[in-house]
Amino acid sequence: MKRLLTALSLAASASLCLAAAPAPAPVQLTIDAGRVQGPMTPIWAWFGYDEPNYTTAPNGKKLLSDIAALSPVPVYVRAHNLMTSGDGSYALKWGSTGMYSEDKDGKPVYNWTIIDQIFDTYVERKMKPLAQIGFMPEALSQRPQPYQHRWKPGTPYQEIMTGWATPPKDYDKWAELIYQWVKHSVARYGREEVESWYWEVWNEPDGLYLIAPDTKLEYFKMYDYAADAVKRALPTARMGGPHTAGAGRFMDDFLQHVLHEKNLATGKTGSPLDFVAFHAKGSPKVVNGVVQMGMGTHFKRLDQGFALVEKYPELKGIPVIIGESDPEGCAACGMQTNPENAYRNGTLYSSYTAASIAREFDLAARRAVNLIGAVNWSFEFEDQPWFAGFRDLATNGVNKPVLNVFRMLGMMRGERVAVGGDQAYDAAAIMAGGVRGARTDINALASKDQHSIAVLVWNYHDDDVIDAGSPVELHIAGIPAGQVQLRHYRIDSDNSNSYTAWKRMGSPASPTAAQVAELQKASELAQLGAASTLDTPGGKATVRMQLPRQAVSLVTLRY
Repeated sequence: MKRLLTALSLAASASLCLAAAPAPAPVQLTIDAGRVQGPMTPIWAWFGYDEPNYTTAPNGKKLLSDIAALSPVPVYVRAHNLMTSGDGSYALKWGSTGMYSEDKDGKPVYNWTIIDQIFDTYVERKMKPLAQIGFMPEALSQRPQPYQHRWKPGTPYQEIMTGWATPPKDYDKWAELIYQWVKHSVARYGREEVESWYWEVWNEPDGLYLIAPDTKLEYFKMYDYAADAVKRALPTARMGGPHTAGAGRFMDDFLQHVLHEKNLATGKTGSPLDFVAFHAKGSPKVVNGVVQMGMGTHFKRLDQGFALVEKYPELKGIPVIIGESDPEGCAACGMQTNPENAYRNGTLYSSYTAASIAREFDLAARRAVNLIGAVNWSFEFEDQPWFAGFRDLATNGVNKPVLNVFRMLGMMRGERVAVGGDQAYDAAAIMAGGVRGARTDINALASKDQHSIAVLVWNYHDDDVIDAGSPVELHIAGIPAGQVQLRHYRIDSDNSNSYTAWKRMGSPASPTAAQVAELQKASELAQLGAASTLDTPGGKATVRMQLPRQAVSLVTLRY
């Protein structure tokens, strides 16, 4: 009896302690719509993928339509394998258009059928190609066999580097192919349309994608010949590069070459450069059974690229495109073979995307570079299990939570405005050490246009842990109206989340038609409650919320 009384007494004491524990103080964020930071450039409206033939698959067309619908501006699309030989069949990290072959006498045969189907799909949706001149057609390869790889997740990545990855054995024929492709594009789509595209050569020549004794010299030659061919076909076309895997010596030497050295195609000094492009990736890993993201690594690589552009006065103001900007480097490596990629289905990918895109504005401003695009290298994968953990925006035609971040960003227009307050991290702090501290990264990106203010808020941490999060208060000033219509959109475990809906079903390998319809509904961007009218005396408003860890909110005020 005495033990029972003691236990009851301890329990009562614990209850009193819990009752007395103060609620956590809200994180205070200030948004001043009167302080403009710069244009709300839609750097997020750029997407890419290895497998170009997914473009014309039914799920690919659906996803492209969804992406086009969410953006207020034309979306740019970058795909590999646009010149690769083959019949248009798709496989992981593979695709083909068969645009070039030769007859028995070695004369060129051009076939634009498949590339037209791909580009037609973009143009019909008012999308724009970031057209990649690559990879090498079999008839022009220096080492044609074996040509098509048989790579699959879990096998060494180097196995994909087959006959498509060589320089041309005949530069004149290769240049003529490029000239004819651009000329054909102008004839099919019109000069004004093709002038709005971007053209580039190859992918990551500093990495594994180019097989040559001297990859640097060979790439410079490829670029010079390709740029000359593009400009001969359309002098106003926009040409750039080098789309290196990282911002190191190779990229630096390339910039030096195109600015000051002998052009290997024309013999003149320099080569056309209308934009600079490089890639930057993070580095997730599994620590004590928990996925830990590497946003700090991602940001360091971004800054290195911006610093190289800043180094050359001649490049002041030149458009900069991050040709691939992602949490890690292999979209086709699922979580079964790469457990560090288990973040991709759920809200960690969503909150990472929101937090990283927002900071790309800050990192570019730090180096005074003109960032116009950051390609999210994720699309969809055909004939794969549901939620297999690929880095994709949709699975079997159902959009994943991360796509809703882009829907939120699509509502942010006009100008970026100042955000301040109780912030544990900024771009520099994340670059130095990631988001690894006791506090999570709760921060915001805000914009305004003539009729609205939009505030994107996230709760992010590198460690894949979900909890109740924190109360957050948004103190918004500079509202040019006495009354606004407030809407609140949310991505979390319960909202805008097809993945948790699928798990609640028991993770069916083959969902029924009714289940697919339910998943489609769950995949849409969710609004919390109905729109409400809010008085804003003195042009000010306070919006309060509970923001779970890994959640993303968008608050809009319309007037």
